[in-house]
Amino acid sequence: MRDRMNVYFPPELLKQISDLADRKKLSRSAVVEAAVASFLSPDGADKREAAFTRRLDRLSRQMQRLERDVNLTAETLALFIRFWLTITPPLPNDAQAAAQAKGRERFEGFVEALGRRLQKGQSFLREIPEDTVHHETTAKLD
Repeated sequence: MRDRMNVYFPPELLKQISDLADRKKLSRSAVVEAAVASFLSPDGADKREAAFTRRLDRLSRQMQRLERDVNLTAETLALFIRFWLTITPPLPNDAQAAAQAKGRERFEGFVEALGRRLQKGQSFLREIPEDTVHHETTAKLD
């Protein structure tokens, strides 16, 4: 058995209830009943909080991986630049044009190799053990 209850809604809210009822092929009473039951449910807030907590945990792990990857990329680039600047002697003016042409050729080869690796789903960052990077970055911050 059901008891009758008369309620009044602002026109905008009643339109939303009607639209949802039409989309779900339900009566307006069924929509309002489900909304009130959800509002009064003691574990509704707990479920929402648990869902938010899971999502925040997932976002935290993603941010940690992103921070690891950015730190690793910056350190790799800095190490490469330092090494390159240390071992590369200056070129005489008459050899610079040939060196620039060779550099462009090598760079094109690098981009092609990078493209192949990315197409295969390979990643240099995934080759680095997680605990190695975490330990080293933590040590630098101390």
